[in-house]
Amino acid sequence: MRAAPLVVAAVLAVAVAPSVLAQKYPTKPIRLIAPFPPGGGTDILSRVIAVPLAETLGQPVIVDNRPGAGGAYGAEIVAHAAPDGYTLITVSSSYTATSAYGKPTYDPIDGIQPIILLGTTGLVMSVHPSVPVKSVKEFIAHANANPGKLNYASVGAGSVVHLMLELFKLETGTNVVHVPYKGGGPALTAVIAGEVQMTAISMVPSLPHIKAGRLRPLGVSTPKRLSLIPDVPSISESLSGFEVTHWYGMWAPKGTPKAIVAFWNKEVANVLNTDQMKRQMGTEGLEAGGGPPQQLYDTIKPAVEKWRRVIKEARIQRAN
Repeated sequence: MRAAPLVVAAVLAVAVAPSVLAQKYPTKPIRLIAPFPPGGGTDILSRVIAVPLAETLGQPVIVDNRPGAGGAYGAEIVAHAAPDGYTLITVSSSYTATSAYGKPTYDPIDGIQPIILLGTTGLVMSVHPSVPVKSVKEFIAHANANPGKLNYASVGAGSVVHLMLELFKLETGTNVVHVPYKGGGPALTAVIAGEVQMTAISMVPSLPHIKAGRLRPLGVSTPKRLSLIPDVPSISESLSGFEVTHWYGMWAPKGTPKAIVAFWNKEVANVLNTDQMKRQMGTEGLEAGGGPPQQLYDTIKPAVEKWRRVIKEARIQRAN
């Protein structure tokens, strides 16, 4: 740790159990769960952040990929882990979607401990280059002319990609078949290989394939165009009012001591605020976060409520 040991000990004494105070925190490796396979946005961002954190803390920050159920499997592991500051998770906006879609064994809003909002970006609706469309309007027309013949890949049933595109179908009257995969990496691979025709994945993993011509972008889910792909319009330019902001955040189990929450919030914010990290995030279309834990809570709560409404209105069959 960069702070003086005596100062840290004084802070931790307020909220950490005596057994923890006997040792300097952290004294062992940190487990940072990424609830999707390698290659997706959550995995990439987790690894980018883990390296400087480990250098600063003097302990390994081990990224542990635990894919399944659109990220719900990894979230369940962390929600029920010991609240001792040694098990954390990086989640994306899919967390709020899968929480609304499934029936988690914990309260997805008040049953976790938010740490920090890492960054925000948009989802990029993209198609395989063989699909004869170059815009959202053209895709809508093509899908309506071929009902049930086009497929889209999501990062899992109940994920934000799934619910976003079901909302898109609801608002456009299109019939595009959902094909769930176990993360952004596999979903992108499926579209690139031509197994499915369309997807909407975050900018972080999508951009290299867009630049290489392996994907054709049609629109971004944010209200405004993204600076890295300024020629790609917002979906809302074709479908008024359509908006889905994609974000990444970090949280810990409920009951994690306040001093440890503050410790992680500060350390991660320090990483996000470095010039190098700002440049790296910027080149991947991410606007850095770094605010207090409440900022992440205020992002999670309305999003869960929104997706619950979408599930009801679109009559999406929820997980058992």
